[in-house]
Amino acid sequence: MSKFLIKRHAVKFYFILTFLISWGAILFLFGTDGIPATAELQEQIGMTILLGPALASMILIAIYKGKRGLRELGAKLVKWRINIRWYSIALLTAPLATVLSLAGLALFTKDYQPAITNSNDIYSLLFLGIVGGLIIGLFEELGWTGFAVPRLLQKFNSFTSGAIIGIVWGAWHFILFWEHDSFTGTVPFLLLLARLFSWLPAYRILMVWVYERTESLLVIICMHASLVASLAILDPIIYGKDLLIYILIRATILLILVGLLTVYTRRAERLAVSN
Repeated sequence: MSKFLIKRHAVKFYFILTFLISWGAILFLFGTDGIPATAELQEQIGMTILLGPALASMILIAIYKGKRGLRELGAKLVKWRINIRWYSIALLTAPLATVLSLAGLALFTKDYQPAITNSNDIYSLLFLGIVGGLIIGLFEELGWTGFAVPRLLQKFNSFTSGAIIGIVWGAWHFILFWEHDSFTGTVPFLLLLARLFSWLPAYRILMVWVYERTESLLVIICMHASLVASLAILDPIIYGKDLLIYILIRATILLILVGLLTVYTRRAERLAVSN
């Protein structure tokens, strides 16, 4: 496999290799018991799938750019001297969307509580949410943002790049969100589709927009960690139609944010051209 071929189709190779490593590792370690994931194996499978984005990125960077590419990746990982507003956006977008989603859910049902108010050990929940979020953010963003995003941004704007990554990102989660009844009923099937493709692309667009303006992998890891922590700490334990409604409310809120961002970006570009 030549370096030229990898360079020409770098993102496609990355996506394929990520799926092969992530899903292949799950099949190798857990066999058919891991598909769909049982409750007992959910945590182990969730950690195993993280191998794909990080390893695929390291392998392709090493082949394509060698040590220089790995050093460049490391430089982005420790780039922390960024205006505080970007850290604020990275850390607050997900919890704000979650709180608004909970408020929206209250219009449809009162029978729910955020996870933190329903926990017997709040400190453990906070610890696991934050630490787990940082680990997940690190392993995933070494790949999605560390490898794929910069290369997509060479061809597309942040919105198109984010949408492409977001759709693939959602599909990559399939093996985690597939449940035993996902293809046996309308609501379970819609839940699967909503979990994979309703709000993940929108959030990824926001992440790519932030990365384009900071070029800091650290900031994006924080943004991913904030998302994971918000899901673990604030999301209610609900099922069926209520869960579907909640997910769609979150998707609507994030899509509105993307829409507002689109208007703001285009207006800023027009002002820049006129000046």
